[in-house]
Amino acid sequence: MTTTLAFHHRFEPASGPGRPPLLLLHGTGGDENDLIPLGRALAPGAALLSPRGPVLENGMPRFFRRLSEGVFDEADLRRRTGELADFIEESRTAYGLAAPIAVGFSNGANIAAALLQLRPEVLAGAILIRAMVPLAEPPGADLAGKPVLILSGSLDPIVPGENSGRLAAQLERAGARVEHRSLPTGHGLSQGDLTLARDWIAAHAA
Repeated sequence: MTTTLAFHHRFEPASGPGRPPLLLLHGTGGDENDLIPLGRALAPGAALLSPRGPVLENGMPRFFRRLSEGVFDEADLRRRTGELADFIEESRTAYGLAAPIAVGFSNGANIAAALLQLRPEVLAGAILIRAMVPLAEPPGADLAGKPVLILSGSLDPIVPGENSGRLAAQLERAGARVEHRSLPTGHGLSQGDLTLARDWIAAHAA
């Protein structure tokens, strides 16, 4: 189900009470369909909002431009973060949603982290899977106890452990309630990510 909004997206309405809506943000090369099965597994019955990244890199959708692996175009990131935040607000009105919890993977996790730092009011919390520090000098956001789960891979060749740890520290300093877990895996999604994320939603966002 979709309606005409700024981002091409999929929307699945809630089929049961008591679950916060999830904002699903795919990684590089994914689309609006990629994380729907993950969302269903993490929070059965929750409303799912899954936009497609509007930027193409060699034909692969992303949410913002990068200059090279791990080097972001921060001006584009800031602009795209504002556009995504506006889309979230439009979607909440169009679909009658509460503020969602972002579930982002890789590039999607990075823009979810930027949303927390630039437009924190649009999210109720976030699960950041394989996220990096998105902004070299983040603004002084007030995250006021907002729950955040960061899931890193100790064998990840793309995201150094120091980088994800620095992101956790930034969000904690801004007031977020951060849980940072490192799994013995690489950059891809694992069963461990699914289990930890599902349990976190049940404990923090029911």
